[in-house]
Amino acid sequence: MKVSDELILYRNFETGQILEDMDWVLAHIDLEEEREEVRVRFYSCMHALIDLAGTYGFEGNLWHNYLTLLLVNNENVFSTSCEISGLTDGSLLQLAKHDFLIFMRLYCLDFSELEEKLSVVFFEEILHYKRGSVEGRVFNRRIRDRICELGTQLAADSAAAGFDCTEKENASCLSDAGLDAFTAHMIRFYQEFGVGKFGLHKAFRIAHDENGVQILPITNIAHVKLDDLVGYEIQKKKLIDNTEAFIQGKTANNCLLFGDAGTGKSSSIKGILNQYYDRGLRMIEIYKHQFQDLNAVIAQIKNRNYRFIIYMDDLSFEEFEVEYKYLKAVIEGGLERKPENVLIYATSNRRHLIREQFGDNMEGDIGKPAEIHATHGGDLHVSDTVQEKLSLSSRFGVTIYFGSPDKKQFQHIVRTLAARYGIAMPEEELLLEANKWELSHGGLSGRTAQQFVDYISAMQ
Repeated sequence: MKVSDELILYRNFETGQILEDMDWVLAHIDLEEEREEVRVRFYSCMHALIDLAGTYGFEGNLWHNYLTLLLVNNENVFSTSCEISGLTDGSLLQLAKHDFLIFMRLYCLDFSELEEKLSVVFFEEILHYKRGSVEGRVFNRRIRDRICELGTQLAADSAAAGFDCTEKENASCLSDAGLDAFTAHMIRFYQEFGVGKFGLHKAFRIAHDENGVQILPITNIAHVKLDDLVGYEIQKKKLIDNTEAFIQGKTANNCLLFGDAGTGKSSSIKGILNQYYDRGLRMIEIYKHQFQDLNAVIAQIKNRNYRFIIYMDDLSFEEFEVEYKYLKAVIEGGLERKPENVLIYATSNRRHLIREQFGDNMEGDIGKPAEIHATHGGDLHVSDTVQEKLSLSSRFGVTIYFGSPDKKQFQHIVRTLAARYGIAMPEEELLLEANKWELSHGGLSGRTAQQFVDYISAMQ
């Protein structure tokens, strides 16, 4: 029996091929007739470990990093029970310890012994790998470094257990202290970061393929802070108060940020994500053509120990678009109640989200002239049409208006950003150039000010 076949909770690894191949190597290492195939698979494992280091930006002992990646990325009943809230006792804990013993055996794998038995050249770089300038494309730096650190801790715990990993059948001499330390480190990681894609990533997008609705990580997130947005203190406080209540498990509202273009609505949402990620906040971005998948998305996240914001950027609908009806039903109106760990945050340039016409303000009456009926599509009950259009925006309990700055506010934003970027230019000249820039680049807005400062910074 292969080592991985003994696992109970930790199975179906997303990146499990290396483990499968190494397992096969260990099972056939003493069979002379399989010697050539064993060598081929061994070198294949070495190649895969190096490739993994490039993808994730790992360094140090790549074998330990790989085993740690398997543990932190595997969503099972034990690991998901530990995320955010932690787990202290019960049958799951004992079953997890059974699996951890198997992993401890793998952490203690002696590659020098494999080198001798297989007559292969083993490169020490695998155990002392230096990433150089390769940062990795999957995790942010904090998560990546924490996984490498955890790998070092788990390897030390395994060595402290005091057994030879080649003695698979004999566990009687194991140190309980080593196993307990290994288990404690895993629980602490799950509690601090979570597990799997939701634990190791901040933001997600959705895709619909032959397997149904998939929630996929977004690996390159702009690290925007709320403090980066100059001004709009009242708006930011309102958004923070609502999100803080949500994170604490109190009653919170769906939130609509509306107003003029370039005023920081989207940046505020990104800032909220970065500010509350460490406290279990995650964000899923969805577009209006995907609204029919909303129920499937919610079904996948409703029982997880995170707080999810479903984010809709630049949300608006033309009269002929009916996707908003899916959104209405999800927010409020369907038979199934929206889970307590899910909120919807949207940004829009339109207060009421759905395009309105002058004719919507006229009261429909059969006795009115034909040209008036033509103005609003011939509706006999215009008030009903208006209520239908307003019903979506009214489902957002918190609405926050972001208006364009006036001249004085615009200049304040420019001065603040220029100081932040260290731009050395007399204030009078700076503001004169900023005024010229805004006249030809979209008018007064925070976005225009940021673009101007970026331009000046590059020129200097």
